[in-house]
Formats: sequence, structure tokens, C-alpha cells
Amino acid sequence: MNRIERKFRELKRQKKKAFIAFITAGYPNLSTTKKLLLEFARIGVDIVELGVPFSDPMADGPVIQQASEVALKNKVNLRKILKLVKEARRVTQMPVCLMSYYNPIYCFPQDKFVRAAVDAGVDGVIVPDLPPEEAKGLLKTAQQSGLDIIFFLAPTSTGERIKLISQKTRGFIYYVSLTGVTGPRQKLPADIAVNLAAIKRITKKPVCVGFGVSSRAQVKQITRVADGVIVGSAIIKKIRENRKRADLVSRVSNFVLKLKA
Repeated sequence: MNRIERKFRELKRQKKKAFIAFITAGYPNLSTTKKLLLEFARIGVDIVELGVPFSDPMADGPVIQQASEVALKNKVNLRKILKLVKEARRVTQMPVCLMSYYNPIYCFPQDKFVRAAVDAGVDGVIVPDLPPEEAKGLLKTAQQSGLDIIFFLAPTSTGERIKLISQKTRGFIYYVSLTGVTGPRQKLPADIAVNLAAIKRITKKPVCVGFGVSSRAQVKQITRVADGVIVGSAIIKKIRENRKRADLVSRVSNFVLKLKA
């Protein structure tokens, strides 16, 4: 049992839902990323997703794209991010996932990446552009090493697809709330509850909702029907607003605390 599974079991016993925070690794710099990660652990964030910056994103909206551009200019790469996680593991046991497009993993290369990720203390990997049909090699190596590979479901997913993702995913299922890219939305789709109910009839795996979540009211709306909520662009936006301030970390952590309260 790795940290992700342990966390969801703990939350279930406590009748609580997971709050998952996404930040782009290296935005505005790696030093700040590490401080934010440790501060999130201190204030009770359940899982942190570290976004691996990539030049050709498919799922990212403009907020995360801009953050990734800055991180790439800072020469942030997968090796530096794994080093950061390894350093953070001296202080915290909070579950950490990487969200990376497949190209950086493939070029690492793949098997070495899995070993390096586990050695660094990474618990799970989310790969937006790698469907399970194409992930057999990664899944095999990851399962042997105890690294969770987390797959997506969407509003368009069929019952057959839900069954496949439930079989292949480890840790939790990432439910994309809308048919679009990441980014804050004033309103979330009305069909989230219905779609999650359909998923829950098929799987017992935890289901967490991301894409578009940006307010405390939306967090509350989602945690009524899901096992967890994922907030990314809204946090990145708050980092951007405070990137030149000395108290950036405390301002961002206060924002996160209000979201998860």
C-alpha cells in the first residue's frame, strides 16, 4: 500500500474528502515550488500534483501554459523535479503525484523514469496524453515498482470505458469535469453528479474531479458527490498574482486553506 491508497483509506475512515492541489514545478522557480509543497503539507493538503512543464501541452489552458513556459525558460526538467521531491521527502510523507505528458517520460527513458520516481518518493503519475491501450509497458514497470499510474474519465466516457479505466488505474480515477482544457470556470457542468453516480455504480476506486474548479463553493459542490477535488489553475493564478511578493507562499497557502475549509 503506497501513500495515495493509505491517504484515501484514512479519509474514508474520517468521512472526509481529498483536497488535491496542482502546481507547475518550477513556477515561478523550483525553490518556491519546494516551499509551496512543504507549506501545503503543513496546512493539510491531502495530495500534491506537480506539473512537469512541457512545450506542447494538449490539456492545459492558458494559465498553466504560461506557468510552464516560465518553468521551461528556467530550464526545469524531470530530473530536477525528481531531485526536488527527494529533498522534500526528508520532511514530509504527503502523497506526491507528477502530471507529465508522455514525451519527457519516454525520453528519460521510461523504465529508468519509474525507478527514479520511486527512489525520489513519487507516489503516482498522471499522463494526459497516454491512454491505457498505449501504456502497457509503463503500467507493467510501474506496478512492479509500486508506482500508481492514474487515468482519466470524462463526461463522454462510455460504460465500457469506465470499466477499462477502473481496471487499469491505481490510486484514484481523475474525472475531467468538462470537455475542454484546464482553467477557472465561473460555473461547472450540471451533469457532474449524474456522471459520477454512473461511474460509482461501476467502480469502487476513489474518483476525484478536476478541470475548472476555482472557488470554495465549487469545491463544496464537488465533494458532495466525489471522493476528492483537484484545483490547479486557480492556484497557479494566485501564484502569478503574488510572484513578486516576499510573502507569496503564505498568500497562496491562505488561498488554498480557504478553498479546502
